[in-house]
Amino acid sequence: MLSFQKLDVYQRAVEFLALAVEICRDVPRGNASVLDQLKRAALSISLNIAEAAGRTGGADAQRTYAIARGSAMECAAILDALLVLRAVSAPIHRSGTELLGRIVAMLTTLCR
Repeated sequence: MLSFQKLDVYQRAVEFLALAVEICRDVPRGNASVLDQLKRAALSISLNIAEAAGRTGGADAQRTYAIARGSAMECAAILDALLVLRAVSAPIHRSGTELLGRIVAMLTTLCR
């Protein structure tokens, strides 16, 4: 197991990615562009966490964790849009938003 795979934030990011894929399977047709953006942003969180863990400079790592944080915030905005579009249920929205809240909080700490 690599060092980044042991991080709670990475494990939660992968958990959110799985939720995002599940959401994409359940959302009605006609939302392809939003769902594509959700999948890309969700994947970006875990990829940037892994990349940041591999950085040797502290400032470089912080910057890459900040990019992961931005992707997590983007996912939250996409979930809001899907809720407004009535493409996801309130419980799914709440679950995803709570998980993203945990991820953002951990990434905020890592950005400092």
